[in-house]
Amino acid sequence: MLKKIEWHSQIGRRLHLRQLHVFSVVAERGSMAKAATQLGVSTPTVSEIIADLEHAVGVRLLDRGPRGIEPTSSGRALLGRIHVVFDELSHAIQDIELLADPTAGEISLACPLGIAFSIMPHIFERFAKRFPRVVLHFDEVTADSTTRDLRALRDRRYDLLLGRGGLSMQIENPTTQDLNIETLFDDELVIVAGARSKWVNRRRRIDIADLVDEPWILQSSQTGNYRMLAQAFRNRGLPVPRANLVTLSMSVISHFLANGPFITAIPRSVASFSSLKTLPVDLPVQPWPVNIVTLKNRTLGAATKQFIECARDFTRTMRKAESNGRHNSRV
Repeated sequence: MLKKIEWHSQIGRRLHLRQLHVFSVVAERGSMAKAATQLGVSTPTVSEIIADLEHAVGVRLLDRGPRGIEPTSSGRALLGRIHVVFDELSHAIQDIELLADPTAGEISLACPLGIAFSIMPHIFERFAKRFPRVVLHFDEVTADSTTRDLRALRDRRYDLLLGRGGLSMQIENPTTQDLNIETLFDDELVIVAGARSKWVNRRRRIDIADLVDEPWILQSSQTGNYRMLAQAFRNRGLPVPRANLVTLSMSVISHFLANGPFITAIPRSVASFSSLKTLPVDLPVQPWPVNIVTLKNRTLGAATKQFIECARDFTRTMRKAESNGRHNSRV
């Protein structure tokens, strides 16, 4: 039976951050010799530090496996918490630095292509003017990588995510109980064309039945855009349009729509920040929210809080437009 570990006597007085750091490097490198080289100390020193750590916690943390040194189940449990400890300390240091210089700090974030194309550059621009010394580490991800992106958020590789569709999870979903999910605005799917299209500048509504045989640019069948568009046609008993081109690239989509007869379906927010023309087509599909997602059990740094506030501020007009649209539709 495992002996109960007393925090005050065994951990509070005997556990050191250096031990945790050395342990995490050994676990990452899979070798005490490689860890020693990285840390700039001798292998016996690393071995002694690990032995002291194991003595402090009262369990074995490392075993030799077929791929070198690997954490035990207890070691893996400790590693997960070590990441949290060093992440919180890193944010604490940043907060201290921000007290001296409120314009400094770092933020790591990610969002899918559509948001990266539309609202994100404008949020970045506004934020950079207010906080020019904050460094933004930004990744553009695919819409179908939600599971991987949430894992990175939980592993604290990202401070926050912006997402549509896949990240619009219900709060009661048990897999999202550790997440803060804040909706910035509700987006909707619209059909667009280039300025030279024969469908542009029509005053009367266009029935989607008239668009079945038009040349379409579609996204892959795994995307929310495609699924919602396909459902709209199926609900009318119509075949799903055949794609002449399948791509997620907004530069390619914009080029072909501007210079040809093509049409496509994209979120209204994306259309609003492009030269594409929204066609007067009623698509009976539900709007889906654009969310900011953070971890509940993670203390957000001051710079991250400022970025979130900047995102709220920029999208406020989009929330008002959405609210006015709902009101007008009821009149």
